[in-house]
Amino acid sequence: MTDSLSPTLRPQLAVSAAIFRDSRLLLVRRAVEPARGFYSLPGGRVEFGETLTQAVAREVREETALAVEVIGLAAFREVLPDAGRGQNGHYVILSFAARWTAGEVRLNEELDDAQWRRPGAYPDLPTTAGLAGVIDAAQGLIAALRPPS
Repeated sequence: MTDSLSPTLRPQLAVSAAIFRDSRLLLVRRAVEPARGFYSLPGGRVEFGETLTQAVAREVREETALAVEVIGLAAFREVLPDAGRGQNGHYVILSFAARWTAGEVRLNEELDDAQWRRPGAYPDLPTTAGLAGVIDAAQGLIAALRPPS
């Protein structure tokens, strides 16, 4: 049976990564909609046939040229359409904690700025809704992996 609904009328599955390097977190500013002008985490849509962790690693590589080790699922967010703000997409975003393993940031056309910041040290930046909670959860996963001293 053929489904007559357009893919844009269905929720889209996306992933993002809270990438930690030397106690700093990578924040990127979106150059395109959705969330143009807001700082968030690198990420994007999951492609058919790839696992979530494959999608995270691919999106990070495509957007930032970084290689990461995906640690685990930290949080999820749901972004609903808001016609009043010109937003028509419905996204379910699974956010993962990750550690930087190689490379230096080189942004693709979807992003126009990147900053390594200490978690919580970004009150001066416009951020996407719920970002602080996602970062806190990701930081908790990273901290749980540290051996006790």
